[in-house]
Amino acid sequence: MESLFLNVLNVVLPVLICAGIGYCLALIKAPFDNKVIGGVVSRVGYPTLIISHLSTTKIAVGTFLDVMAAAALAIAGFGVLGFVALKSMRLPVRAFLTPLMHGNVGNIGLPITLLALGDAGMAYTMAFVVVVLISIFTVGMWIPAGEFSPKKLASSPIIYAVILSLVLMATGYSLPQPVAKSFDILGGLSIPLMLLTLGHTLATLRIKSLGRAVLLTLLHLVMAIVIAAALVWAFDFTGAERGAVILCCLMPASVATYLFIDQHVPEYGPDVAGFILVSTFTIIVVLPVALAYWI
Repeated sequence: MESLFLNVLNVVLPVLICAGIGYCLALIKAPFDNKVIGGVVSRVGYPTLIISHLSTTKIAVGTFLDVMAAAALAIAGFGVLGFVALKSMRLPVRAFLTPLMHGNVGNIGLPITLLALGDAGMAYTMAFVVVVLISIFTVGMWIPAGEFSPKKLASSPIIYAVILSLVLMATGYSLPQPVAKSFDILGGLSIPLMLLTLGHTLATLRIKSLGRAVLLTLLHLVMAIVIAAALVWAFDFTGAERGAVILCCLMPASVATYLFIDQHVPEYGPDVAGFILVSTFTIIVVLPVALAYWI
């Protein structure tokens, strides 16, 4: 039991330490531009990380596509269950559905699965990340804005990175060595920058209603457990892909969704911030339990 606890601690602590450094940077008011860093990660970091990792990791294309399908179903599941729950709780769907639907699979999911499940686990998590990111910057924006705009989907470099990666995986070809090395370096920026940004953003969020934040966090956790169990059973996942899907479903609400709420329904911004903050700190308890007894 002691060695199991130490193994779990070795997985969770590095993530918390890196995010904690970002949190401290915010406390001391060090220069830190979330918008610039977020743009670099989404336009350069994520695409190069996806290409460099998927093109060199030996995983089955079919299983990778299955995890992408599972991710889409997970988002749909969170959407349907969240919609019903919000209606019954008489909370505005435009404000709370987007963060309920989208987990923080990038900032927390990628480093956790890399440490817990190795390269294969991280590769399968990328399948989940791709789907969630596309959903955040399309459906996740449309719900609070109340408008439909497919332009963002077509202009996302992540989609083209996935297509190129799938071609390389299916054909067995590899990138020229100078290009591959460059993508390794650029992709390596993503995880530390994401964790620093996560910590910095959490330090700047302001909570309005702690009770509502706790209630939404518990709702999200129950939905995550149900959806993860259903997906693992339906797709008959085993090994690294099973662990990746479970961990991705358990991730807290995405910090990125707060920006859309603050922009389009700002009166609920502090409530959503509270939900994101509480659900993120809850992961300190949820992850060790999941890693020790479910994965």
